Amino acid sequence: MKQEHSRKQPSPDKPTISDTTLRSFVGYRMKRAFNVVQDDLTATLRPFDLRMLTYTALVLIVDNPGLRQSQLADAMDIERPNLVVIIDELERRELIVRDRVPTDRRAYALRATLVGRQLYDKAVAAVTAHEVELLAGLDNATVATVLDALRVIEKARQRS
Repeated sequence: MKQEHSRKQPSPDKPTISDTTLRSFVGYRMKRAFNVVQDDLTATLRPFDLRMLTYTALVLIVDNPGLRQSQLADAMDIERPNLVVIIDELERRELIVRDRVPTDRRAYALRATLVGRQLYDKAVAAVTAHEVELLAGLDNATVATVLDALRVIEKARQRS
């Protein structure tokens, strides 16, 4: 994991940059923490040829068989045209199939294939191990507090 800038030893060719003011903001700290999580998660998903977005889509599809593309876009909080690229990739890899919804010919229900469910099992196990390792320095009460704080922040967006 990368160290905080304020703790790095100055290199002779690079001056030390202070981000002390920024580190007083929760959002900045969250972004820095997310960068660590994202870097590690990217490495964890690489052997499965998945990215964060394709992994997220696959998990939501496996956990919600018959999910419509519009519902998936809403759940992932992404624009529907951007979702098409993700769905196309998962379908090309034969991890999911799109079935027409009988009551609405314009809509597609998404379903994981056997290969998709098998990859899901392996990837979820790897991501679970990744998170256990990443959070090893925190006790269960602290993890629960962090999760509660994140829920409050997420709900604040819904109120605005």
